[in-house]
This record gives sequence, C-alpha cells and structure tokens, in this order.
Amino acid sequence: MSANKTVLVINSGSSSIKYQLVDPVGEAEIAGGLVEQIGEPDGRIVHEFEGRRYELVGPIADHAAGLRLAYDMFADSGLNLDDAGIAAVGHRVVHGGTSFHEPTLITGEVLAEIVRLSELAPLHNPPNAIGIEVAREHFPDLPHVAVFDTGFFRSLPEAAATYAIDREVAAAYGVRRYGFHGTSHEYVSRQVPQLLGREPAETNTIVLHLGNGASASAVRGGVAVETSMGLTPLEGLVMGTRPGDLDPGILLHLHRTAGMNVEDLDVLLNRRSGLKGMSGVNDFRELGRLRAEGDAAAQLAYEVYVHRLRKYVGAYLAVLGRVDAIAFTAGVGENAADVREDALAGLERLGVAVDAARNRAPGRGARVISAESSEVSVLVVPTNEELAIAQAAWRFV
Repeated sequence: MSANKTVLVINSGSSSIKYQLVDPVGEAEIAGGLVEQIGEPDGRIVHEFEGRRYELVGPIADHAAGLRLAYDMFADSGLNLDDAGIAAVGHRVVHGGTSFHEPTLITGEVLAEIVRLSELAPLHNPPNAIGIEVAREHFPDLPHVAVFDTGFFRSLPEAAATYAIDREVAAAYGVRRYGFHGTSHEYVSRQVPQLLGREPAETNTIVLHLGNGASASAVRGGVAVETSMGLTPLEGLVMGTRPGDLDPGILLHLHRTAGMNVEDLDVLLNRRSGLKGMSGVNDFRELGRLRAEGDAAAQLAYEVYVHRLRKYVGAYLAVLGRVDAIAFTAGVGENAADVREDALAGLERLGVAVDAARNRAPGRGARVISAESSEVSVLVVPTNEELAIAQAAWRFV
C-alpha cells in the first residue's frame, strides 16, 4: 500500500467504538469495524477487509481493551497497521466546550483539556480520551487530530443557545447549548441537497441522528439554527440510557425525598434512564424482540421514544418555517423502519407523508422514502462521520 495515503479514524462512543482506515482523497473505506456492547456480557467485534467479514464474540471489559482488540483484527485479517501507509489518526471527541470549535492537532495540553471537559460529557469524553491515549502509544510519531461534535453547532443563534437562568451564573460556568453529533449532522445535511438536486443554500433540513445517543437538528441553508442536545448530551430525545428532556425539579425531588446525591443522580441520568431505564434494555434490536414477545414495558418505552421524536419534528417544522427534507440517520434511524413510519404518521397536513412500501424496502444506501404527494422529502441517509473526520485530519498532513 502506498505510504502516507490513509487516515485511521477512531470514533469511541459511550458503549461502542467505530474504527476505519480511510483513503480521504478517494473517499474510500479500506478496512474497518465496530466494537460494540462494551462492558456488557456479550461484547462483539465485527471487522471487514477486502470483502471479507471477521467476527469476535466475548466480553470486552472497557474501551482500552476494545481498541487493542481492534488493532489485532487488522493484523488477523492480513493488514498490519504499521504497514498501512497511515499519515494521521483522526479522533471523534464529543465535547469541545468553548475551547475547541475547529479540528485541532492533539498535544498534551489539548488532551488534558478534553479530559477536563469530561465534567460536561461524562459518558463520552473519557472514552474519547482513552482512544487518544491508546492510539498515541501505538502511533507516537503520527499527527493525531481531534474533531469535535460540538463544532457544527457554534452557529446557533443566541436565542437558541441561551438558557433562561441567571446570566452571570451562565457566563461564569459556561452554561449554554453546545449541541452534539455535529459531525454527523453536518455530513448528512450536506448530502441531502445533492440527493435532491437542490442548491445547499436553499435547502432546509431536519436531521434525526438516532443511535444509542440520539439528537435532532434544524439546518437552514447548511447552517445549524437549532439542536436538541444542550450543555451536555443528556437533553432532547429519548436515548439508549439517557432520558432526554426532563423536568429539573425531578432531580431536586429525588435529592430531597430519596436522598440521592450528585453521583447517584449522575448514574441515574447517564446509565439507568432512557430505553434501558424503562424497559431494561438499551439495544433497539433487543427492544424489538421484547415488543414482539408482548412485553408491556418495552412497548411503552417504544411509544415514549416515538412520541418525543414526533414532538421535535413538529417543533423544528415551526423553527424553520419551510422544510424541504427530513433525514433519518445512524443505527436506529437507518435500520428501524417502524420508527421512521410511526414518528411521522399523521403529519400529512404538515406536508409530510411516508410511503410505506419505500420505507420498508430493503436497502442500505441513501434513499427517498416519502410518498410522491409529500411536500417534504423524507430520506434515509447513512451517516459517514468517519469520512468527515478523516478528511479533517488529512488537512493537517
């Protein structure tokens, strides 16, 4: 393989790691895989290279172990990373706070600030930092570049970014809406005009990034004007283990009546809420299995999930005024046809209509699933955060 032509991308999420070796110029994935259900009894790594699929099943203790196993999968499949022509390593980092908006070359000081910002993203920045540390040990002579989820949402209008609390407290402690999944929202919102043959500056899009973490955004002419996540990735849609929107009085109530301290509440909100808190599982495939078996808790969890999603679609239709497209992306958004159909059902008078046959037709690529009569195009657009991160890192080479 030609020297210095590829970028290794590491995307460490709260319970999974996506990794890819990418040709950023040719926009091609060379090899890659997914480490999932980290910390669960049934962890799994699926790796693909040259059309072949490799799988490893077993407990994966933590993100550091997952990354080392991923490196081994490259070698086991016949591609040694030391000989793969890697020019840079790109890292997804969830929270950049007010410190980072653009892709940033990682130094010791930058890594320390990423760790410090874990107070705002306790589920995400720690595994992000671990991924950086392990990769820097393995590739000490390569540039490592951080690409921040919050970057795309730096354009939010002040009215959307400002919380209605004491302004001096907000200023002193950096309390504002930052938004997350920005790399995905930016990538998908740029793909939509191309797919519809429209000018990007004249296209208004609602992007629904639905994975274990879930977020919505309103994008006007390529510029983000609203998003569901806020100071932290807790706000907004119902997620795998996080509740999304919550009356803050609930926390005061639980502190006063149940004796829960800050640590207890942190665990409750980040690990014991959302789908897992309501049904006992956070994997959408497992939720579907339980629903099929008639599990009432799983069915209610699904209905809460869809109800919240519908509320945000309606809100963003109002924020944008004119919507040209609604795009579903990420694991649930790309694969759960029932979610797409149920979330948008009954919105015909608002110009939104899903074609049931198109929605349920098999397919993995970008596709339109709206009815011919729908004024708003509804699409499934596979996200490619890894390509976006690779291209950002490539610019430093």
